[in-house]
Amino acid sequence: MKKTITAIIVVAAMYACGNQNGTTTTDNVAAGEEKKEASTNPSYDPERGEGKFKTVEIPATLDATLAEKGNKVYGVKCSSCHKLTEEKLVGPGWKGVTARFTAPWIMNFITNTDEMLTKDPKAQAQLEICLVRMPNQNLSDDDARSLYEFMRKNDGVK
Repeated sequence: MKKTITAIIVVAAMYACGNQNGTTTTDNVAAGEEKKEASTNPSYDPERGEGKFKTVEIPATLDATLAEKGNKVYGVKCSSCHKLTEEKLVGPGWKGVTARFTAPWIMNFITNTDEMLTKDPKAQAQLEICLVRMPNQNLSDDDARSLYEFMRKNDGVK
């Protein structure tokens, strides 16, 4: 019985975190070709990724109201796959994420997931580790910004 329940949970997680047609396969294009395309595109900036966010104004101190809103978004959209520690669940843990990636990169990834997984070598490297494509959560720009502020709080910004 316990094995059956575990199997059901794993299948449900794979379905929920799969791509839009319900599978967890990656695109048919070889990863090396995608990485080459991303790195040879002169308009592509690997520090900001692929998406509408080019620059993001980040104050030195934490916006607690925005971080609390981000905590709510995390609870609804992100917590089933991401821990707030370094530990991987389905996706990578969030501890230290704001030190590893720029604000535009993070916000582009969470609002433009499919394009980032197609074009960005860092996003593709995470996919190789996690083996499951992050689903598009349809976050608004405001949700993305508040989620980034929550990530900053999680990383110790005061």
